[in-house]
Amino acid sequence: MFMTLLRLIVFLFLLSVAVKNSGMVTIHYYLGMEWEVPLVVVLFFCFTAGTLFGYLSCFIKKIRKKS
Repeated sequence: MFMTLLRLIVFLFLLSVAVKNSGMVTIHYYLGMEWEVPLVVVLFFCFTAGTLFGYLSCFIKKIRKKS
C-alpha cells in the first residue's frame, strides 16, 4: 500500500514537471553537433541516470558486504 502511494506521488510529480517544462532546449556537443529536445526529456534523462547510479552504488556495496 505504501509503495503504491509512493509510486503515485512520484508519477504525479514527474507529470507536473513534464507539463510545466515543455519548452525546447538545445544541447551542444563537441565538433558543432547540436540536439534540440524538450526540456522534460533532459530532466527525465537526468532523473533516470541519477536513480540508476544510486541503485548501482547500493548494489555494489551489498555485493561487497556479502563477500
